Amino acid sequence: MKNWFVIFLVVLINSSNAQVSDFKNIDFTKADNTAKLYKGHSLEKLSVLAHKLTFNLTTDVEKFRAIYTWVCTNIKGDSNQHNKVSRARKKFKNDSLSYVEWNNHFKKIAFKKLRNQKKTMCTGYAYLIKELCFIADIECIIVDGYGRSFETNVEKLENLNHSWNAVKLDNKWYVCDATWSSGYMMNKSFFISDYNDGYFLTDPILFAKNHIPLQKKWFLNDTLKTMKFVAEPIVYGETFEHKIIPIGPKKLNTTITKNEDITFQFKSLNEIATSTISLVQISGTDKIPYKIHDVINKNEIITFKYSFKHKGLYDVHLKIKNDIVATYSIKVI
Repeated sequence: MKNWFVIFLVVLINSSNAQVSDFKNIDFTKADNTAKLYKGHSLEKLSVLAHKLTFNLTTDVEKFRAIYTWVCTNIKGDSNQHNKVSRARKKFKNDSLSYVEWNNHFKKIAFKKLRNQKKTMCTGYAYLIKELCFIADIECIIVDGYGRSFETNVEKLENLNHSWNAVKLDNKWYVCDATWSSGYMMNKSFFISDYNDGYFLTDPILFAKNHIPLQKKWFLNDTLKTMKFVAEPIVYGETFEHKIIPIGPKKLNTTITKNEDITFQFKSLNEIATSTISLVQISGTDKIPYKIHDVINKNEIITFKYSFKHKGLYDVHLKIKNDIVATYSIKVI
């Protein structure tokens, strides 16, 4: 049974399309420089902005790249809006009609703030991407769903809390998340601009690690469409930067016996040196490494093992170079 499960996971990973690599022969320098050229441009007339970002580019993917990069590097996340929406969702949890009425009113305020101050939350990012694409004659839609992190939708999908985009390029759909590309919130109150290219035309298997669409067709992967939600290991922005797809343990919470080998496995879409891989526990500000063994790197799949010598509950973290890319909870009995 275990062997069948491992084979299934490998087939699942290998069936994924390495999205952005579809355009590996395209140099995005011109598109990125175009976005930089119009840094700070007004949102008063989106048609003017869309024209400036795309008129000098020849392919749709370059045009989309310029639009995406401009939005990610010019729009800031708004913690106040995020907190207001979160409170409203809790308040109207059992009254969807009242929430829709509240949200329709709030959208007017939110879009005005986006236009005037270039501050928004996920819906605003996705809306702006979609509108600029429409003007540039690029098919793009907003996808609503569940964003999964260490603080929300961890064990089950409870909070419909996120929006991102799907874009059609060369007759093929791709997914991207301008909100999480743009930066992150510090202490839930202060936005840090920090562009993360890992969310641009992301591999659908990797994207699904923390993006679960309400409409399953936007998984863009036939296997994922038919699978039930599983509370998998927690991943982070650094996971997308390194293009790491965790494979095993499959679940966030795993129970093993003392002295039993547990196998960790992941796929790397980038070349990776095994010397940069470690498994650590965090104690205060220190990252204490475990002594892993049987490290194998074969066909982009990296495997290693570890056995816990004592009973207990352990939070362990997969680290690549200096970055935590996955978190697991291991119960040793």
